[in-house]
Amino acid sequence: MAIKTYKPYTPSRRFMSNLSSENITAKASVRKLLVKLPVHAGRNNNGRITSRHKEGGAKKLYRIIDFKRNKYNVEGKVSAIEYDPYRNCRIALINYKDGDRRYIIQPSGLNVGDTIISAEGGLDIRLGYAMKIKNIPIGTVVHNIEMYPGRGGQLARSAGASAQLMGREGKYSILRMPSGEMRYILGECMATIGTVGNEDFANISIGKAGRNRYLGIRPQTRGAAMNPVDHPHGGGEGKTGSSGHPVSPWGMPAKGYKTRRKKASDKLIISRRKK
Repeated sequence: MAIKTYKPYTPSRRFMSNLSSENITAKASVRKLLVKLPVHAGRNNNGRITSRHKEGGAKKLYRIIDFKRNKYNVEGKVSAIEYDPYRNCRIALINYKDGDRRYIIQPSGLNVGDTIISAEGGLDIRLGYAMKIKNIPIGTVVHNIEMYPGRGGQLARSAGASAQLMGREGKYSILRMPSGEMRYILGECMATIGTVGNEDFANISIGKAGRNRYLGIRPQTRGAAMNPVDHPHGGGEGKTGSSGHPVSPWGMPAKGYKTRRKKASDKLIISRRKK
């Protein structure tokens, strides 16, 4: 997908870039697959800010995505490729032979007119096909991977993401995750063949602060620019170095401090991600 640049008629426009929308084929979305999500802007049920630097952002509707791919043995055809304001990849509208319509994450290379199918058993290894991991050949690249059978895809769902099936041990399959982590996943879990599309998303330049405001991201203030009462880095005459290691406003070390908690699924991790 091509990256679009602009004439620099303002200073911010000079470095702004965006993705071309030439692969988007639908002008309107399917009404029954849209839902309005409440906007909390970082507030909890008491109205207090619990997550900083968030605001409402531009109005948008959520597209209901079929992460479970549990419409087994019914062939579907890609009828449209659409933009999704809630994710960085494109979505594909699938028309099934029984009349049902669903959105799925668009794999790279899946175009209008292509057919897809999902099954609990084995299938041909074709782009967009979904099946249980135990039926996928070793070495295959997959995305939208379940962590627990029937829960729906949770891994490798963002633009350009994929995992590779590396081997099998008993009821588990070994996957190399996008981060480089090696992990056991139950063979009963579903996965989709291919890589998530829109790979060039990582190369776009926001260009101006306003585009982050559309996304619901408010500005951040450096701790060093605050008063001592507001941040551990604050205060001092002019610019001063922080005493000790850099920390969050609440004293949590900000660099190199391990914050991951132990959980039952840790035993499924063979090797951690590359540093």
